[in-house]
Amino acid sequence: MSVFTAHTAETAPAGARRSIEGVRGRFGWLPTPVALMADSPQLLTGFLTASAGFEQTDLAPLEREVVILAISTSHECHFCVALHTGKLTQLGATAELITALRAGSALPEPRLEALRRFTLAVLDHRGGVPDDELDDFLSAGYQPRHALDVVLGVGAYTMSTFANRLTRAPLDPPLAAHAWTPTTRSSANHAPH
Repeated sequence: MSVFTAHTAETAPAGARRSIEGVRGRFGWLPTPVALMADSPQLLTGFLTASAGFEQTDLAPLEREVVILAISTSHECHFCVALHTGKLTQLGATAELITALRAGSALPEPRLEALRRFTLAVLDHRGGVPDDELDDFLSAGYQPRHALDVVLGVGAYTMSTFANRLTRAPLDPPLAAHAWTPTTRSSANHAPH
């Protein structure tokens, strides 16, 4: 039995109602994780604000999805992996790229692989990324600002993945085609440094 409530716009705390309506308008349906996060209007607003900021970074849409999938697989968030697999598909990502991201394995494109590895390094080292790993990221053509953009993505999607796991958010039917289950513990998803 869950202690968390999946809210509607009518049952949510007043501070979450506008956010719920905005998300429902964007998706055409209300994702259960948003309905569950609405119990804390501050968490919901914080996540939506941080993720909107991440969408405005200098990283390209496909690059942002690489960051999100690296975080989501590392944190074993089945909902986020399914949702963002759909976004990758909409962006025209190759099946090879999507499969590698979902498996937590090396990506076929070296620049995107550098981004994935750097994202995992930020997570693994709690921001204290060793110089050689930062150098590898910058050598792939990224700028220092991109490293900070990754930190914003890590912050935003750590909020959502942790909340989704805590509330045991179920996979909504519109995402069933992209269902995902981790094959091993998240540490096995990290490439060796």
